[in-house]
Formats: sequence, structure tokens, C-alpha cells
Amino acid sequence: MAEDALPHYFTVEEARALVPRLRGILTAIQAEKQQLDQEVVALQQLTPAMRSNGHGAEANRREERIAELVAALQEKVQQLMEQGIEVKDLNMGLVDFPSLRGGRVVYLCWRVDEPTVAFWHETDAGYAGRQPLEE
Repeated sequence: MAEDALPHYFTVEEARALVPRLRGILTAIQAEKQQLDQEVVALQQLTPAMRSNGHGAEANRREERIAELVAALQEKVQQLMEQGIEVKDLNMGLVDFPSLRGGRVVYLCWRVDEPTVAFWHETDAGYAGRQPLEE
């Protein structure tokens, strides 16, 4: 989104229409994030002494894989951000959609394991402050 462009505010219907596509993207993000976490732990287990004792190739391979995963995650998150969607938690698959409610900016809040967008919260409340959307 260009810096001089006006922010996009999602309606509930717009946010809900994006759920099927977002579910696939966020599921992929979660899988890549899990792989990234595993690679980081495995790399940390290779102490400096182990690196110089024949495990340098494994450390290099893990570092390369970490870089690949980070790049893939950044690309997917950037695609969502360009649409005006805010990624809040990679592990939970949690996103917010800026929206207008009663003339003020709020977030429509959705988590990848929820069937649809059914919650909103104030911009300063976060996930713990979610409230159900009235139908």
C-alpha cells in the first residue's frame, strides 16, 4: 500500500470473503514457522565446539534453511500487509482487519482455526479484548 494512499477499512463481509484464501496462506505460514523454530533449536544445539569438530556443514545447512524459511515467511506476511491485513501472531494464525465501527477504527479479528470472522476488538485491546460481532 502506498504511503499516501488512504487506509482500507474492511467490512465484515469483505473480511469473511477472504477467509478461505487466508486459511491456506496462514496454514502455510504456521507450518513454515514451526519448521523455522525447529531449525533454530537444532542450530542452537550445535555449540561452537561442535561446529569446529566436523559439524560445520550441518550448521551451514541449517543456517541456509533458516534463511529460506525467513524469506518465505516475510514474503507471505508482506502479501497480507499489502492488502491491509495485519498479521498479529504467526503461531496462532491470527490476523486483524482494520474496520470502522460506530465511526471509529477497530479491528475485526480472526484466527485460522475459526470458521469465520466473528470477533472484533478496540485497536488497543488486542486478542484478550475480543468481543463477538452482533449478527
